[in-house]
Amino acid sequence: MQYIWNNGVDQGLNNFIRVTPTNNPVVDVTSTDLTCNVNGRSGAGVSTLSIAAGTTITFEWHQHANRTGEPPLAGGHVGPVLVYIAKAPTTAATFDGSGTVWTKIYQSGLLTVTPQTWASGVVNATQGKHSVKIPASLPAGEYILRAELIALHVAFSYPGAQFYIGCAQVKLTSGGTANPPKVAIPGYYKPTDPGITVNIYYGLNNYTIPGPAVWTG
Repeated sequence: MQYIWNNGVDQGLNNFIRVTPTNNPVVDVTSTDLTCNVNGRSGAGVSTLSIAAGTTITFEWHQHANRTGEPPLAGGHVGPVLVYIAKAPTTAATFDGSGTVWTKIYQSGLLTVTPQTWASGVVNATQGKHSVKIPASLPAGEYILRAELIALHVAFSYPGAQFYIGCAQVKLTSGGTANPPKVAIPGYYKPTDPGITVNIYYGLNNYTIPGPAVWTG
């Protein structure tokens, strides 16, 4: 994840994002790298973007150097797109995302069976972008936004599914009083989840996106 957009305004390369050292995936669902990718448990040196509750945030991904014209996601890397949010106890920069703190606010997976099309294909078709509206009922404060692409091309055995995670730091300047359901990452995903260990090439008639239900506020 290389860019975020705030209500359609590009915030610039790597701004407000916990930048990862490589584009390698996480494959171990028990690893702390599943939270915010490699070195993502610290937000030191990362600025926090102030936004209003109810705003639309767009995430932009690229497999290599930014905006070169190549497909944003490598060919064959198909799968679901998810977004979680977690409220920091104090500041987003000092929050490591551990514990039962993550609320899923968006997901999209298998769109059609024949031909087989995925949410990841929509990301590729929109120059690496997908968007989520931040629920207006969330309380004001600082948060981590966690966007996730799961590539399933070698997910027929575990470890096989490839988790690409990007985390951004935001501050809601206004909001409500909601207390949404939360899960732990890592912790909630299991190797045996049908959306994590799955053969997408044989007899796939439906797909169960990993994680809890989406909370819409």
